[in-house]
Amino acid sequence: MRRDRNTDRISGVAVALFAVSLVAGSLLTAATDSRAPLLAGSIIGAYLLLSIKVADQWEKVAVLRLGRYIGLRGPGIFHIVPIVDRLSRFVDQRVRLASVTAESTLTRDTVPVNVDAIVFWLVWNAEKSILEVEDFVQAITMSAQTGLRESIGRHELAQMITERESLGRELQRILDEKTNPWGITVQSVEIRDVRIPQALEDAMSRQAQAERERQARNILGQAETEISDKFSQAAMTYQNNPVALHLRAMNMLYEAIKERGSMVIVPSSAVETMGLGGSLATAALAKEPAAQG
Repeated sequence: MRRDRNTDRISGVAVALFAVSLVAGSLLTAATDSRAPLLAGSIIGAYLLLSIKVADQWEKVAVLRLGRYIGLRGPGIFHIVPIVDRLSRFVDQRVRLASVTAESTLTRDTVPVNVDAIVFWLVWNAEKSILEVEDFVQAITMSAQTGLRESIGRHELAQMITERESLGRELQRILDEKTNPWGITVQSVEIRDVRIPQALEDAMSRQAQAERERQARNILGQAETEISDKFSQAAMTYQNNPVALHLRAMNMLYEAIKERGSMVIVPSSAVETMGLGGSLATAALAKEPAAQG
């Protein structure tokens, strides 16, 4: 098991006890004019300095006695036997994160991408994380990076861009299955960014623009087709019903002259064709009695 610098950390309580023992030995030496109390106080203080340990609320640590695991300690203050007992690294059981990157990894459709992800994980069994794997922090990071590359290879570029959540869930499941025997669980994986080469990005932009233009032309052509069909139906109606055509012509003429101050010149042939002469004369005669009254 690789030793960590946290395994040999000195607690403030141990330092205080060492100072108290040293001061007490010095005072007894001064009072009795003997060096024995000072020597005894130094020995006791050194023992307390090395044997008293403190783990924070979120920490656990394993105690190895002559290389044999005897149990976990913490949180709080605990005692070990110096030289005989040895501590593992202190295990932080809070939620932690690991940032992983996969550079120039090929997708399923052979597109090189750079992907950044964040892995949220925690130690749920400190004993397993200490005894089952040498360095679980590095193991999590390397496993996440390898799993990210494998997951990228199984997805196409479009899926990675539009389905980041499903990609993160898949990676979380793969990592959780691997790390559970170590006493570690992966809570979630978030894909932060998916980057592609600039040349490919420009090509995709041109392709998207061409696709939008094609759709716009198709919509315009469809609209023209529908309009021409309506005109064809109207022509058939007017052909079979001349009265409807005359009414439509009269309506168009009315729309043209209803605005105040407007003037429309209508050829006489049009008036005769639509039979507007009789209609206009009838309208004029109807208005004249009203004006006289």
